[in-house]
Amino acid sequence: MQLRLDALDAHLAKGLKGLYVVYGDEHLLAQEACDKIRASARAQGFTDRSVFVVDRYFDWSSLLGASQSMSLFGDRQLVELRIPTGKPGKEGGEALKTLAGADNPDVLTLITLPRLDAATQKSAWFTALSGPGVMMKIDPVERAQLPMWIGQRLSAQNQRVAPGEDGRRALVFIAERVEGNLLAAHQEILKLGLLHPAGVLTFEQIHDAVLNVARYDVFKLNEAMLTGDVGRLTRMLDGLKGEGEAGTLVIWALVEEIRTLLRMKRGVAAGKPLATLLRENRVWGPRERLIGPALSRVTEAALEKALSLAAKLDRQVKGLSGGGGPRGSTNPGDPPPNPWDGMFELAMTVASSGSPLQGKTPGTPPTPAGKRPA
Repeated sequence: MQLRLDALDAHLAKGLKGLYVVYGDEHLLAQEACDKIRASARAQGFTDRSVFVVDRYFDWSSLLGASQSMSLFGDRQLVELRIPTGKPGKEGGEALKTLAGADNPDVLTLITLPRLDAATQKSAWFTALSGPGVMMKIDPVERAQLPMWIGQRLSAQNQRVAPGEDGRRALVFIAERVEGNLLAAHQEILKLGLLHPAGVLTFEQIHDAVLNVARYDVFKLNEAMLTGDVGRLTRMLDGLKGEGEAGTLVIWALVEEIRTLLRMKRGVAAGKPLATLLRENRVWGPRERLIGPALSRVTEAALEKALSLAAKLDRQVKGLSGGGGPRGSTNPGDPPPNPWDGMFELAMTVASSGSPLQGKTPGTPPTPAGKRPA
């Protein structure tokens, strides 16, 4: 059976099942879910614990032996199996199918896995575990839901932000500083609980306490680009540059999104339904809601111009040519001297309807081409 994370407490209150599988890349939430299962297991007499970590030399017979044997002192036991790669292999797959078929009321098995692709979730061993097991998929907290998640965490420690716009601004500020780093977000929230008493937190208290611990994922750039969120786009590019991310990877991620938009733009012009184009271009999840507004905002000519700029940027970051800058250059089509400014200009083609001057953050003066807002 599939179980949502927010339903775990109610499920555990009704009693434990014999097999739990927790999978996903959000380590904080997976760890918290496993801690709740362990605590419930201890409360119900599973006091003996064995932990197995799968590597290339792992002996699967040791796992099966532990799952079928009684503790030396007759205690009920919790058997934890951790598969960091998510790939048990042929021998491991057979062992997991055997484990799924075992029925020992004195043994509770907890299996942890990383995020699994669709093919792995349809594999024979995973399907076998799904029958008797409780399957918990740990999804990441999306950027749009992060302020609300932070508010819930503050509430759990008897703190809250001010009502109205001031409170919303405070939650957004925290979200900007912890984006992509949920474990650090948890630590920053706990820090607020140590620094300040229960009750309402002011924006000034939050501003002074919360560190900038954001970690940006290059594959999330498309969200900021599609929504036209220039402030987030700027922070992400600056963060990726500071973390030493390869410029070629950033350009590739942006270009893939621009190519998808161009194919869909041409498809819409040819009379194809948007739903069909989404399916053909493998667009799903949060992107599905963002593509439509972006398509109506950007022109086909702007997308074609963006691909031309991307080709020059790609040569520039590989050292095959130098940037000249749109202004003060004999060739106005050259990218800026700093390739990261060129990447910003490339993303702004979509974020601001094709002109890097139209996507200013509110209250900022016009920014020269190739320069990002502060």
